[in-house]
Amino acid sequence: MAKILITSGPTRQFLDPVRYLTNASSGRMGAALAEAALALGHEVAVVSGPVEISYPAKATVYPIVSTEEMLACSREIFEDYDGLIGAAAPCDYRPVRVEPSKIAKTGEPLLLQLVETDDVVATLGAEKGGRWVVGFALETEDHRLRALAKLERKCCDLMISNGVEAMHSLDNQVEILNPAGTILKQVQGPKSVVAKEILAVIQQRLIDYR
Repeated sequence: MAKILITSGPTRQFLDPVRYLTNASSGRMGAALAEAALALGHEVAVVSGPVEISYPAKATVYPIVSTEEMLACSREIFEDYDGLIGAAAPCDYRPVRVEPSKIAKTGEPLLLQLVETDDVVATLGAEKGGRWVVGFALETEDHRLRALAKLERKCCDLMISNGVEAMHSLDNQVEILNPAGTILKQVQGPKSVVAKEILAVIQQRLIDYR
C-alpha cells in the first residue's frame, strides 16, 4: 500500500474582498483519482481548492483557497507520503496588491499588475527525494511537446497531458508520458475510467517497481 497525495480543483487569487482570479477546474479528475487509488488499497489525502463536488469519504481532505495555501499545505503533508499526483489547476498569477476594500467602478480601464505564483508541482518535484511525482499538463496547443517540457522542468516521473475540454467536464482524453517521451497509454472516456487507467500505470511503473 502507498500513501498518495492528490492536489485537486482550482485556486482563487483575490483582487479585493469580493473578486478573484480563478479557472473552471471542477475537481472531478482529482476525485476520480482518489477513488481509483482507494480502490487499489492505497491511503489518500486530497488538498483541494473550492469545488462543488464531493471527494470519497475514505480520503482525508484538506480544503484550501489560494495557490500559496495549496503549496504550503501540500508541502507539509508530502513529507509523510510516498507520491504526489498534481491534478489541481492552481492559478498561475496573483495580483501584486490585494485591495482592502471593493474596487469601485470609475468608468476608466482597470489595470491589474500580476506576478506568477509559485508552482506547486515543480516545488514538490524539486524536493521529492525518493518519492515520485505525477503531473498534469493542460494545454491549448502543442500538447505533447509542452507536456514533456513540463515533465522535465517539474522533475516529474510521469506527465498526464490533456486539453482544455477537460475543464468542468465529465470526460477526459489523456496521454500518459514518461521522461523518455514515450506515450505509455492513451485513454479517453469518463474521468472515472481515465483515473483507473492512470492509477494502473502509476501502480506498475512507480509503486510496484519500487
